[in-house]
Amino acid sequence: MRTHRDRIRHAVGFEVIALILSIPIMSFFFGFELKDISVIAIAGSIIATLWNYGFNIVFDKGMLKFTRSTFKTPWIRVLHVVLFEGGLLVLYLPMVAWYLNISLWHAFVMDASLVGFYLFYTFSYNWAYDKLFPITHFGHTTDNTVPAQT
Repeated sequence: MRTHRDRIRHAVGFEVIALILSIPIMSFFFGFELKDISVIAIAGSIIATLWNYGFNIVFDKGMLKFTRSTFKTPWIRVLHVVLFEGGLLVLYLPMVAWYLNISLWHAFVMDASLVGFYLFYTFSYNWAYDKLFPITHFGHTTDNTVPAQT
């Protein structure tokens, strides 16, 4: 399993890159002021960072319990992304609706339109992160290679 320090690096890196990419996109496509989108994006980033940290600990512990490994196949990565984003949606929607003074439905439509981006981004970021910072467990690394025998 990953260390707490590694999980913090993972979560912060994920959110910083996501903010850089998402704020201008959201402002342009949704027609809200850049400052308003920045507020909800930064608040969402804080929520997502805390959710990311906690969710990944629980997910990895679940993997260890059910598979005796934290090795993620592409299908497990898909499950990870869907569960992560679904939970985040429940946490984030009420705040967006309140701050932008829009209905929960409008907030849902806005968020749903970003889900495609975040599903792709989350899958890509996590895969790249595992390639850049692999962990070794049970004779395998997270990138499907077997460590060299010495």
